[in-house]
Amino acid sequence: MTASNNITFEKLVRPHFDRLYRLAWRLTGQKAEAEDLFQELLVKAYGKLDDLVKIDEPGSWLSRIMYNLFIDERRRFARRRMHTVEEGEMPGDGIAGLPGTDNPVWDHERLERMKRLDTALARLSEEHRLIVMLHDTEGYKLTEIQELIGIPVGTVKSRLHRARSRLREILTEDGTFS
Repeated sequence: MTASNNITFEKLVRPHFDRLYRLAWRLTGQKAEAEDLFQELLVKAYGKLDDLVKIDEPGSWLSRIMYNLFIDERRRFARRRMHTVEEGEMPGDGIAGLPGTDNPVWDHERLERMKRLDTALARLSEEHRLIVMLHDTEGYKLTEIQELIGIPVGTVKSRLHRARSRLREILTEDGTFS
């Protein structure tokens, strides 16, 4: 590939780096795996530069490729039947590393609410958690989620509704919502 291809690739992909990395982290739940998935996406996308140049919405196209890479890797992992358990780690220092205010009591309460929400999200089914995270946290539109995971927009809407309802139930059970 030439230097002009490198510049073209960077111009098309760089504006989507943050969103793509967050998607990788949301899909994998672990920093190292998210970095690997993100890198794998970049390698694959660079190989498809001719296609990428022709696309109006490269962010959605790149997200779809990343999702497919993620699903392919999960299938390979399931076939290997190798299981490891690790603590999930958020980018940086995780929730505890979020900037606070000058009010330590409020910061502590905020951190506790975030931990309860994170725990509640972990109790959702994988498909519901993914849709809630993509829509409510990352700001993906319903049509983008439809393209990303390959289900009709009506199904996306109903899963989002059910996921939010279940999340409300879980948070009410633990006393977060009264």
